[in-house]
Parts: sequence; structure tokens; C-alpha cells
Amino acid sequence: MTVPSPSAPMNLTFVLGSSTGGIGRHVKMLAAGCAGQGLLVHVLGPAGTDRDFAFAAAARFTPVEIASRPRPLRDLRAITRLRRLLRASGTSVVHAHGLRAGALAAAALASSRRSRPALVVTVHNAPPPAGGVTGAVYRVLELLVARRADSVVCVSADLEQRMRATGARRVGHAVVPAPHTAIAPQDVSAETRAATRAGLGAEPDRAVVLAVGRLVAQKGFGLLLDAATGWRDIRPEPLLVIAGEGPLAAGLESRAASLGLEVRFTGHRADVPALLAAADVFVLPSVWEGQSLVLQEALRAGMPVVATRVGGNQGLTGEDAAILVPPGNPGRLAGAVRSVLADPALAARLGKAAADRALALPSEDDAVAAALAVYRAVAPSRRSG
Repeated sequence: MTVPSPSAPMNLTFVLGSSTGGIGRHVKMLAAGCAGQGLLVHVLGPAGTDRDFAFAAAARFTPVEIASRPRPLRDLRAITRLRRLLRASGTSVVHAHGLRAGALAAAALASSRRSRPALVVTVHNAPPPAGGVTGAVYRVLELLVARRADSVVCVSADLEQRMRATGARRVGHAVVPAPHTAIAPQDVSAETRAATRAGLGAEPDRAVVLAVGRLVAQKGFGLLLDAATGWRDIRPEPLLVIAGEGPLAAGLESRAASLGLEVRFTGHRADVPALLAAADVFVLPSVWEGQSLVLQEALRAGMPVVATRVGGNQGLTGEDAAILVPPGNPGRLAGAVRSVLADPALAARLGKAAADRALALPSEDDAVAAALAVYRAVAPSRRSG
């Protein structure tokens, strides 16, 4: 296969697994941006992910059922289907998102007897802390991606170091911006803010502590509930609001009740800007994070932020735009929230620093430009499989 001439559009294929959050939104944004730059764009992934994100609005979509966990028979079927689709597409670059999608794409391309497309893999998350079979499986995925990908881009510096240590040849930084909403929190009217607070059950003089994210172990909401017991003596007692849905919803609600906490679990909310405008402090208690989209939204809103010092959080906030605390320490988390609520001057400084920090956050155009630079760098180096 010859390298396309400069005048010919690049043929690009994205591969992703199951996603209900940031990865799906990021891939759709890249697909739309690259199509807007004249590339021929194809997306391969589970039908359920397409139902959530409607990739057809940005690119051609073909279903490939890539499971979220190791499933040997399903994985073999996915590899076979990927191999057939990639061979038929004439794609120049395959960009897989996530270790599992990256490893399956690498396996699909490995048996090609002709010139194969370049493979780019974005590592969005760290492997779960696990030993035994699960830990061994993720180690194999990392090794396969490191050895087979022409370029590995990572959402945080610690992941970049990890993939270099694993042997990846070319490692770079992935640009993952939060989407700009039609209404910024700063544009939310006083009436809407008051109505949002009233809808949450927050009286005018009651502080609102807000957290937003998928209700999964990575996000650390159980830790946040433990931390909330450390500010119950404040009067009026701050209202903890957790917006999001996920498999841990019932367990978290039961845990809150057992602790005697008044917590508003709102489920999915489409009005995050209004929630941010209604809150007094935003908390991100994650066990691990990449380039958190909601953290970027909180910075753009000029919110006082308390977050754990994990993954890419410090890279987004710096040392001035948030109080960063160690992960897994509810006492430190509670203390940081108390300090913001008790000190209006501190809250104002954090909010100003957040708004200033937001000015340097990447845009969607920056993300597309960074991805295109990677594609152009690796496409001429396609090797025989």
C-alpha cells in the first residue's frame, strides 16, 4: 500500500470499547473535527456506545462488540471482525482509545501480510490496582500496546512514564478538552441559580458541596461520604450533592443513609453549568483521574476546587487553582472543604485562580490539531505486519 499523496484525504479509523462518558465524547469530538478537516473518518465500536453518542452525526460507524472486560471468545470475535473491516477500509491510521481497544486493534493488525496502517493508541486510564489473573491480563495489554503501537499518547504524565517504562517507542501527551457548553456557569442568571438551589433543597444560607461523575469505584464517592461526616457540625449543615449515575448508585445511597448524611443523589443531569453556579465548592475525590472533563468545567466556572492529588489533576489545576489532598484520606478531604467554606477570602482566591487557569486549558480545536500532528507523523512510517 502506498502512502497517500498530500492531496489525497487521509483515511482514519477510530476504535473504542464500551463508553458512557469521557472517552465516547472525546472520540466523537475528534471524529467530527477530523472530518471537518477533510479526512475520511470511520468509527468502530459497540452498538451501545453508538446509541449513547450517535457517531453517525460525525462519521461512518460500524459496530464491533469490544467488551469492557476480558472475554476470550468475544475478544477473538472482535479481533477477527476488526481485521476484516480494517483490511477492507484501506485506512491510513487506526486510532484506538483505551488499553483494551488498543490491544485488540494491535492484534487485528499483527497478522497483516501487506503494509499495515499506523496504529495510535490513547491511554485514558491506569490499570486497576489488581494482582493475580486480572493484573496479569492488564500487564499483557500494556505490553502489546507498547510494542505494537506506532505512537502512544497518554492523558497524564504518570501514564506517559508508565508506558515509556513498558517499552513504548513514541510516547506523547493526549489533549482531552472538556466540551464547551452552550451556557457557561458565569452566564447562569441569579433566578436560575436560586431555582437550582431550591430544587436541590438548599436554603439561601446553606452551603452546597458539589461532586459530579460516574458512580464507579474510580471516582472515590465512598470516600467523599466518609469525609462529609467531618463537616456535619457546621451550621447550617452543608448539603452534599452528587450528580451522576452508575453501578454504585444504590450502594452509595445506602452508605449515606447508614452514616446519617443528607445527600442529594441527582442522577444524570444535563444542567451541570447551573449546578456549578449553584454550588459553593466543587469536590473531585477520585482515586485516579486523567484529564478530568468536569474538573475543567469547574475551572472554567471559577469554582473553588478541592481535589485529590492523582493522575492529571495537578496538571490541570497547578498548585494555586485547587486545594489538592492525598487520595484515600477522608480527614484531609473534609478539612480542605471546611477551610473553603469557613474562609470567604480563600474561596475567592481559589475561584480567581481557577478562572485564570482556565484561560490556558486546551480547546477542541487544539485537540484536533494535536491528533492530526500525530497522524501525520506516524502515517509515513507504516510497517509490514
